[in-house]
Amino acid sequence: MKEKSNVFSKSTNRRSFLKNGTAASAIAVGASFLAAKTPAFARDDDGDDRAPITRGDIAILTFLQALEQVEEDLWLQYTELGGVQDGEFAPATGGNAAYIQSLQLLDGDMSQYIHDNTDDEISHARFLGKYLMSKGAKAVDLSQFRILASSQADGANKTAKRLTNLTQLTIDTSFWTRYRSITNPDFDPKATFAEAVPSLNVGMHSAIPRTNADSANQNLINAIAFTAGFHFAFIEQGGSSLYPTLAQKVTNLQVLRILLSIGPSETMHFQTWQDKAGNANAGNPNPFTVTDPVNGSTVTFTDLANPAFNVGESADEVTNAGQVTQANLIMPEPCHFLNPNFGPVAIVRPTSDKLNGAVAAVTGLTKDNLFFDPSTGQNTAIVARLMELAEEADEARRFF
Repeated sequence: MKEKSNVFSKSTNRRSFLKNGTAASAIAVGASFLAAKTPAFARDDDGDDRAPITRGDIAILTFLQALEQVEEDLWLQYTELGGVQDGEFAPATGGNAAYIQSLQLLDGDMSQYIHDNTDDEISHARFLGKYLMSKGAKAVDLSQFRILASSQADGANKTAKRLTNLTQLTIDTSFWTRYRSITNPDFDPKATFAEAVPSLNVGMHSAIPRTNADSANQNLINAIAFTAGFHFAFIEQGGSSLYPTLAQKVTNLQVLRILLSIGPSETMHFQTWQDKAGNANAGNPNPFTVTDPVNGSTVTFTDLANPAFNVGESADEVTNAGQVTQANLIMPEPCHFLNPNFGPVAIVRPTSDKLNGAVAAVTGLTKDNLFFDPSTGQNTAIVARLMELAEEADEARRFF
């Protein structure tokens, strides 16, 4: 799956290469090399001529198919406990009534949104797997990593083994201000952004009820539901920038079409969830603080619609001074892109293909404690497998 042996790899500059007199024959050699070594097709279903599917294309699709399985796993847990109970893709357990009620403090339609987000992630994982197999490639099977225990609260599939742990999360909520900020991390990878809920990024927090004891404590179950709201947005913002980042490395046009078609659905998810998360503790002039008796962590939610809790940002040539934690600022603030001389533009960010987006995605999920196994005090072996796939995806290069 690595591109290092390709005729266009390493230090070769493709533009200068094409200028010499052997460009045409070299391209033919390169194309035949790829066709011999990777699944490929000359024409798409609509008859259009296409570049062959490269090993890099397959690496990208394989990584995304694995990552979508991770999302499927976590969203199924959220659906069992807080989603619409129609039995479409998860047993209709009736959900967890207290959890559902607390989620509705964020929005009355939360159960439907959770259900639909789950449906989308399942479809992404299944589609990518079938597409890979249709091209002679092997889909990733992560079932060996399903070793984490399930919630024992009412509504959960208590005997199921999970890929992900939603009960000991450390959630980076800086995505909130990144999209409200004038700063583009593509220009400054070391840029820092204020946290919407700083205490969620300290210690471990549960985003689902673990037992019925959690559901019986009203303040605790509210805090758990609010934590889930921010975790929903954290998960989906990663896909929002990951798909356009990896799309720049794709050679085959149909593979490019897949990434450009799935990616925007992740952004639709993110837009929805950051809007709903902003309703945590809405209307309360006082901070809402809860200490988790199991994890020993304390979380504080403020009303992000209250100007008293907003974090400001100094003015520059891009925008006037604004409040970068304000709850209803859910559209991306225009920022510099490609060249500051072009002026600000509203975009998804970061998307630079030089930032190793796939590895960054796995690193972010790992820091989130999504794969933490409390029985060993370490991450499960899925991290090493995902990182291996991520490195191969990041090594992909566009050739045509």
